[in-house]
Amino acid sequence: MNKTIRWGIIGCGDVTEVKSGPALQKATGSELVAVMRRDAAKAKDYARRHGVGTWYSQAEDLIADPNVDAVYVATPPGNHLEYALAVCAAGKPAYIEKPMARNHSECRRMVDAFAARDLPLFVAYYRRALPRFVEARALIASGRLGRMTAVNYRYASPGSESRSQDEAIPWRLSAEHSGGGLFLDLASHTLDLFDFLFGPLEAVAGRAGNLGGGDVEDTVAVQFRVAGGALGLASWNFCGYLREDVIQVTGTQGRLTISTFGDGPLEVETAAGREHLPRPNPAHIQQPLIQSMVDELRGLPGAVCPSIGASAARTSAVMDTVLRSYYGGREDAFWQRPATWPRG
Repeated sequence: MNKTIRWGIIGCGDVTEVKSGPALQKATGSELVAVMRRDAAKAKDYARRHGVGTWYSQAEDLIADPNVDAVYVATPPGNHLEYALAVCAAGKPAYIEKPMARNHSECRRMVDAFAARDLPLFVAYYRRALPRFVEARALIASGRLGRMTAVNYRYASPGSESRSQDEAIPWRLSAEHSGGGLFLDLASHTLDLFDFLFGPLEAVAGRAGNLGGGDVEDTVAVQFRVAGGALGLASWNFCGYLREDVIQVTGTQGRLTISTFGDGPLEVETAAGREHLPRPNPAHIQQPLIQSMVDELRGLPGAVCPSIGASAARTSAVMDTVLRSYYGGREDAFWQRPATWPRG
């Protein structure tokens, strides 16, 4: 299919304003031709501001549009399964925002459906294509750090401001819409990045708790093992005092320090000294991943997108393992039974 890939977006909200929408327009061989939002006025406004020719207020109309070759689902995770299956039924490739779904069971339904129809299924873990993390992966694989012995991650951020009783809960803090708390939204990036850097995580265990109020988890601790035997420890604190976001990969001959969300240089420490490797993020941060998808869809030689349904489903399985005790199980529609959550 060596032609221009014409995209449609379901859910043209904030994430599509800079990170992804313009990237779909700027990637070589790619065009954004239609957008959809339930609020028709907002859909029309987005189309006007971004120079998109067609807008809809119903997802099924965008999916059925014969001018749309592939569909980007950019809604909260609670709608991902429904829309992904509809795109699959229409015989079109899909690009799903992260986290892929509310739990691993929903991810597996998506993966199986697209595999049955031999359709591509991509997921927006765009850090897999960013130069900074491609460089980090190559550095680890090169052996420059020696034999890897430890992986450590610390994330912390201040808690959300209190809300009045009449104020709606943000979707990221609603298990029905997000699959959990901020751990699903933010930690998924780091856990998927670990999968990219080291391969599938092994011997995963963890616990979650709630120390700041509300229903969903806000503190999480995880342990795991990576290929080669190195042990990993990671923690997320969404009701902390200071902000922190630090990944450290330690080997017998050096250490790599980098952050998931920052834009600073990679820091490499060895016997030769300390080196900083600037690898700034692009203006539209999803563009490298989108370019890899477009190249694969166009059938360019050797083109393979590094973030697909199968890899993203592994990340959801890791999160389910860690959060299972908090929610009293993650295989079912746990968001419908909050009274049964042991909460850690």
